[in-house]
Amino acid sequence: MNKLEKIKGLTGVLFLFVLAFLAGRFLAKAVDTRSTMAPAVLPAEGNWGLSFQEDGKPPVANATYEELAKYGAFYAENTQDKVLYLTFDCGYENGNTPAILDALKKHNVKATFFVVGNYLETSPDLVKRMLAEGHIVGNHSYHHPDMSRMDKDAFAKELGDLEALYEQTTGQPMMKFYRPPQGKYSENNLQIAKDLGYKTFFWSLAYVDWDQDKQPTHEDAFDKLLKRVHPGAIVLLHNTSKTNGEILDELLTKWEGMGYSFRALTELPGVGNS
Repeated sequence: MNKLEKIKGLTGVLFLFVLAFLAGRFLAKAVDTRSTMAPAVLPAEGNWGLSFQEDGKPPVANATYEELAKYGAFYAENTQDKVLYLTFDCGYENGNTPAILDALKKHNVKATFFVVGNYLETSPDLVKRMLAEGHIVGNHSYHHPDMSRMDKDAFAKELGDLEALYEQTTGQPMMKFYRPPQGKYSENNLQIAKDLGYKTFFWSLAYVDWDQDKQPTHEDAFDKLLKRVHPGAIVLLHNTSKTNGEILDELLTKWEGMGYSFRALTELPGVGNS
């Protein structure tokens, strides 16, 4: 290879190097810009999700207080006050709800029980006890389907059928508090719920308590629920959990010892009585 060819070769390599360097700088800047941009709106549809990053602090949720507020929806109270809102999802009855109600009564805590059609059909006396002891009974849909893709008519029927059975069972209208089955939601059905007069409630504290065949130990339950508790939390527990029935009295005592008090969802700012 003569001298001229060597120079041409080196020049070409240098040109490619500079080009690659500039392209890398451009891509890095573009990625950095995208990574710092917060989403302006809720995802069109999805599953409610939380990321617990620091003990005793609210988790990072996949929607903000402000984004949800546009739809009359909530997942916690934005506060530094040590207040908690207890909620229970009731898919069916397997013997644990009486112990849960006993613990709530002992501590004078008013909770919200989100029920489905099966629960109302099979456990009307427990629903009546909930009301008699000052608790709220909310709408978890009639059949517990994925409602995130339903049109307005199907969505309204799921909630309306449960409302009708509730009024038939209790003799009073149902409070318009809704929890999305399976935590599945869409921007569209949050709007539909709002149009129907409902407030929607997600949660900011929960743990894996719903599998009857894999119930957490008391130690595991306390580890999650004591470390992750935070001011303003809406707590989701399942009435089907044997562990919850066994530990609730002690759990409430421990939370009280940490300085927490309890409020009903009607006391959550922005909710009021519906």
